[in-house]
Parts: sequence; structure tokens; C-alpha cells
Amino acid sequence: MITKIWDRLGVVFFNIIGTHIPVHAVRQGILRLWGAKIGRDTSIFMGSTVFGIEKLKIGEACSIGFRCLLDARGGLTIGDNVVIASDTHFIGGYHDISAPDFAAILVPITVEDYVWIASRATITGARIGRGAVIGACSLVRKDVAPLDIVAGVPAKVVGTRDAAALAYRPKYRPPLF
Repeated sequence: MITKIWDRLGVVFFNIIGTHIPVHAVRQGILRLWGAKIGRDTSIFMGSTVFGIEKLKIGEACSIGFRCLLDARGGLTIGDNVVIASDTHFIGGYHDISAPDFAAILVPITVEDYVWIASRATITGARIGRGAVIGACSLVRKDVAPLDIVAGVPAKVVGTRDAAALAYRPKYRPPLF
């Protein structure tokens, strides 16, 4: 009971107050206080919303844009060197529309290293393979293979990325925001 109250307080505090503080270290400190694991050189920009803070794991040198929704209630793991553009949504569950109680079903989401997710993409319960690219405004409901480039609603493979291109460290952390 105490754990649930603490978790709920963290979600409320971060999403109402913490996400609007214009200092990366403070925002990440709040998330870490409530149990998130966040690697060094990672930035989470202002306006992002987080659910299930204690099940959020973000690797090193990741850049998460403005106003992203990180629903980690089913578990959200983001690898190293990942770029997630603004307004991207990770949806960690859905409801069983056939169940009499409309039960929530939580699902894990995994984003492997060197993934790029363009603006306004939505990811629901899937594994995004190493080096994959998700096009802007795409809806990803199934796993994406490593190095695949997908786009559309629903997302479909439109190309393949060169593995040699995966040698960068996207440390983007302006002093504020």
C-alpha cells in the first residue's frame, strides 16, 4: 500500500511540476528518486509525461525530445545512443474490450541501441531492434527487426539501414530545456 502511494506521488509530482523545470539534472533527479534508471549523458526534454517511473530504464547518451509520453507501466527499456524526437508516445498497455471489467493489460516495450524514432511516432508493446529507424507519425504495433526502417500506419518496412552507420554517441544536452 505504501509503495503504491509513493509511486503515485512520483507520477503526480513529476508530471505536474518536475517536467516543467528547465534543468535536465533536476528532472532526472526526480525520476531517479522514484526509481527510474537513467544512464549518463542522457537528456529528457521538458514537457514529457512518465507513467510507471519505477519500471523506466534509459541507457547512456539518449536524447528524448519535448512532450514525449513514456508509459512504462508494463516496463519501458531504452538502450544506449537512442534518439527519440518530440511528441513520441510509448503506450505500455491496452484494455481487454471483451472482458466484463475492461481489464488493463500491461505490455513491455524495448528499444535497443542506436534507434532513431522520428516525431509523433507511437510505439505500443513492441521491441525495436538495434539501429532501426521509425518514421515520423508512424504507428508501431509489432516488433521491428534490427536496422529496418519503418514508416506508416501501421508501420511497414521501407528500407534498411547500414550497420556501419552505428558508431555515434548523440550527446545532445543544452544547458536548459
